[in-house]
Amino acid sequence: MSLFQRLTVASVRPETRDAVVVTFDVPPEHREAYRYEAGQHLTIRADIDGEDVRRSYSICSAAQDETLRVAIKRIDDGLFSSWAFEHLKPGVALDVMAPAGHFNVPLVPEARRHHVAFAAGSGITPILSLIKTTLKAEAHSRFTLIYGNRASSSVIFKDELADLKDRYMGRFNLVFILSREHQDVDLFNGRIDAAKCDALLKQWVNPEDIDVAYICGPQLMMEQVRDSLIGNGVAKSSIKLELFGTAMNGAARKPRTATINGEAGCEVTVIHDGRSQQFSVRKNGPSLLDAALAHGIELPYACKGGVCGTCRCKRVHGEVDLDNQFALEDYELARGFILSCQSFPVSDRLTLDFDQET
Repeated sequence: MSLFQRLTVASVRPETRDAVVVTFDVPPEHREAYRYEAGQHLTIRADIDGEDVRRSYSICSAAQDETLRVAIKRIDDGLFSSWAFEHLKPGVALDVMAPAGHFNVPLVPEARRHHVAFAAGSGITPILSLIKTTLKAEAHSRFTLIYGNRASSSVIFKDELADLKDRYMGRFNLVFILSREHQDVDLFNGRIDAAKCDALLKQWVNPEDIDVAYICGPQLMMEQVRDSLIGNGVAKSSIKLELFGTAMNGAARKPRTATINGEAGCEVTVIHDGRSQQFSVRKNGPSLLDAALAHGIELPYACKGGVCGTCRCKRVHGEVDLDNQFALEDYELARGFILSCQSFPVSDRLTLDFDQET
């Protein structure tokens, strides 16, 4: 299968003043390829004034719905989001990559767990999918959402969250944290930061009762919440993180953190879709992804900033330097997974497998 398939937009629904929900029509012959898990995202490609522009957007529907939809929030100077607001309508066709990502945990029907999520702004998008999927799949589990926004008018999926609270009374706990709109409970005013998280874990959510914690939002918020959770006794292995869409789609390319002695080249073998291809790349040169693309080898990627994880692959043989990355967890790194957009060759030979998932 090609990296991208042409999918038609079925509907575009306004969600807030600066966010829309886009639903895709998936033809029968591609439904299996576009079957998704909660917490995954789509990489969408469009030609905008002659430029190949790719962006990743989280799927916001429950896995059981089998309805492929994403939320797109318009951001200042956002090339793709501005184009989408002006041009997307039913019938428009876009290049869409198959769902990807690992922002989830295996769901167990008989489990009795407490899932807790911290989200800010458009970070709610994958969290909504996780909430709906989890509450359906684990009938005895509970879910608590702590959701930060400036004001109630900017809350994405406010009506859907309210419906979920009514439908799953006793199993779904919803807390809004607002920074520019006063609420009667002072605990719920302000921003989600380390101090706020500490207060919430002391007064609202017992950290000993948290089985899985999801965090999606700006990087600083995520790091502070993660550190607060760990500091309050939540195991690091129980915490899942994902940077939200604006960071994912606008990640800046940072300078390399290391250089390799000498200028010898590296022979690279890439396995993708069952096909093996070779190319050469010089050390202290481009990333492995950029080198492969320069040789005409089509590989999956989106942000090129180490954020979205679309270019994830397994290092089967050889050594690399992995620079800035926000998408891989410790267990993935231990198993040899890397991000090709942030990896540079160290050894003289490398084998990278894009087909391995575990």
